[in-house]
Amino acid sequence: MAYDLEEQEKIDALKAWWDRYGTLSTALVLAVALSLAGWRGWQWYETHVAGQAMGYYEALESAARQSDDDAVARINAASAALRSDYATSGYTARGVLLAAAALQQRGDLEGARDQLEWLARDASDPALQAVARLRLAGVLLSLEHYDAALGQLQGTPPAGFGALYHDRRGDVLAAQGQKDQALQAWHQALDALGADPAAQVVQLKIDALNGA
Repeated sequence: MAYDLEEQEKIDALKAWWDRYGTLSTALVLAVALSLAGWRGWQWYETHVAGQAMGYYEALESAARQSDDDAVARINAASAALRSDYATSGYTARGVLLAAAALQQRGDLEGARDQLEWLARDASDPALQAVARLRLAGVLLSLEHYDAALGQLQGTPPAGFGALYHDRRGDVLAAQGQKDQALQAWHQALDALGADPAAQVVQLKIDALNGA
């Protein structure tokens, strides 16, 4: 088929452009396609992992509601799976807190301690870490490990946790027989609580210790 001069010039220009940029264009198209496939693959993987973590969390939640002899084993197994295989999942921290509470309720203080110590070391979520340290201090208090309990409450309390940390420190100091320090900690809790109804509970502790 014959082309006129203008058409031939366009064809020659297209061939020249393809000779110069064709390989690069193909590579760019391929890279975009692979990136899109990789992004979709990663989305699928994250959804898959989240689904598995949720499954373990639900199993833990179910075991925590049970009272049979195997419940503790199932709680520990589900929590162990979350901690080892899904440490970065949002379900894991919640699961560990749930496991600790369930074990503590059953009198397994060492088991609860292990759960909370793991979460207290995790700085990825400061709020959950603060909760873990507070609850861990309570467990250590029950175990009469007073110095370790105070160690969890050292330094400036995390934002929003001041009253709770001061109150728990007062509990530990009172258990140690350090009356003046306990009263000081509870008064700090009262200052932080202000008009919060929880202040009445702290005041009762102060009155009881003063009357002792």
